[in-house]
Amino acid sequence: MLVIPLIYLEVRKRGPAIRFSDISYFKHYSRGRILRYIPFAFNIVVLVMMALALARPQQGRVYQEIETRGVDIMLCLDISTSMRAEDFQPRNRLFVAKERAKEFITRRKGDRIGLIVFAADALTQCPLTFDHRILGELLDYVDFGILEDGTAIGAGLATAVTRLKDSRAKEKTVILLTDGVNNRGEIDPVSAAKIAQTYGIKVYCIGVGSKGMVPYPVDNPVFGRRYTQVEIDFDIETLNEIASITNGQSFLATDAEALKTIYDEIDRMEPTSFKTTQHTVYAERGGSFVLPAAILLLVSFVTSAFVLWRLP
Repeated sequence: MLVIPLIYLEVRKRGPAIRFSDISYFKHYSRGRILRYIPFAFNIVVLVMMALALARPQQGRVYQEIETRGVDIMLCLDISTSMRAEDFQPRNRLFVAKERAKEFITRRKGDRIGLIVFAADALTQCPLTFDHRILGELLDYVDFGILEDGTAIGAGLATAVTRLKDSRAKEKTVILLTDGVNNRGEIDPVSAAKIAQTYGIKVYCIGVGSKGMVPYPVDNPVFGRRYTQVEIDFDIETLNEIASITNGQSFLATDAEALKTIYDEIDRMEPTSFKTTQHTVYAERGGSFVLPAAILLLVSFVTSAFVLWRLP
């Protein structure tokens, strides 16, 4: 508001102190009517910048701390070729299983989650992590052919247990998803379940597959992809036993919607809780206005004294 009176006073400034009948002599020394306002404009800018500096502008950086109840979850996913069956429309079983798993992951904001894949052997695709974005990207890369074909349920579960056994989380959980019968690996599923029980690890088992014949793709180098009807059995009794030993639960998913419902049910049975604490650290930014104001003030003084001088 102080700027407005200063502008008014400058415009209403008194006229020349000495009057001359002929000023043609002084035309050589004239610097222009507009140029004489340059020092005044500089002073206005200096005044504004000093006012901004006195207002103490600050820039803050927000830091976030997350306190979680501590649930560690390992997803254990079957990637044997039987998961290519396309009874889980619109795509095959593996595709739908990955999509449902990603939906589950996005809801578990306070948990560490990892990923094990298994076929004839087991592989840690992602260790336990809070970075669910990276986990989702690694889940997208899961596909057939990573491992030799087969169904080593025991090896997959044992690998998940190995990843969880040293965890200090209050709750340790494995979600095991398969559509087959254990036919590979050096450890059987029941033995792996007993090891999980020893470490207090709960196992939720999901058996996927429709009853009866299902469409299965067959790629022919001459005729391209064709579909044939096959029947794929899985050992639901073993999954029930694994869940019983580890104080978990077993489920049967016959289509994509049923699989979604199962993940929702597991999400309710294993609640997660976390709280976020935010604090802001401020940095003073007033100094960034003081230096330019000082430079402009000096320029204004030099301009008035040596460039735009006025005759009395």
